[in-house]
Amino acid sequence: MKTVYLPYLALGLGLFLLAVVILGSQPVAEGQSVLPLLTRLVISEFGFFLTAIGAWIGVRHALVEAPRPFYLVATGGCVLLALGFATWGIRLWPT
Repeated sequence: MKTVYLPYLALGLGLFLLAVVILGSQPVAEGQSVLPLLTRLVISEFGFFLTAIGAWIGVRHALVEAPRPFYLVATGGCVLLALGFATWGIRLWPT
């Protein structure tokens, strides 16, 4: 697989992981959530690294060659998802 396709894959998988984290954070009963805290934190961390690498590869490729518009949208989506996973992981962290 060429690394140039990673932003597309990172965007799709990142959206799926974000849905898992958000739905897994829903309260069930007595202050507990669907997924345990550590699982949600690990998924957020993995999603952050995946989308950050997808954004980095997308930006690097965009600087070397003239990218197509959908490629720029996928790269921008990876940037936004990386920021979203970072803030979501910080919000999940217990105080």
